[in-house]
Amino acid sequence: MNGNRRSTSVSIPSGRVAAVDYGRKRMGIAICDAERIIASPWPMRQPTGDEKAEAAFFKRLVAEESIVGFVVGLPVHADGSDSKMSVEVERFAVWLGETTARPVAFQDERYTSVEAAGMLAGLGLSRGKKKARADSIAAHIILTAWMEAHVSPRPGDGGAPREPREPHEPPPRPGALNG
Repeated sequence: MNGNRRSTSVSIPSGRVAAVDYGRKRMGIAICDAERIIASPWPMRQPTGDEKAEAAFFKRLVAEESIVGFVVGLPVHADGSDSKMSVEVERFAVWLGETTARPVAFQDERYTSVEAAGMLAGLGLSRGKKKARADSIAAHIILTAWMEAHVSPRPGDGGAPREPREPHEPPPRPGALNG
């Protein structure tokens, strides 16, 4: 099963959505506005290993930020097949939905880490700061892709639904651009 089929099988009501780029050591988080126009990365979260503390964090996030649903990045191989992490991420998503009583959709996260690293490359940050921010930038990319594929057309859009984005392709390497 690929990430796009998982993503479209869940309906998230209107309002603010949070994306999670799940990892064992770091979780990136991004949240969009209620109109689903702008997604903003949040500080990276280090999982504590304490399920009660994690539950309290996500419940507080839902309450304080009026979150109506979650989008979880699904790690798949370049050909769209599941990766070893896919099963763990799916378990996390089930737990997240049960814990917060909010719907959870999946979004293909192919190449988001590469894209996030590319975005951070020219900022002059230390390696540690880049690592700390990369997961939240990846969550931002995941949420933006989901919003582009799932937001209803707006007046002035010609009434046509938006075309879903293809999974991210790796950005070109420096010097590989055609000039």
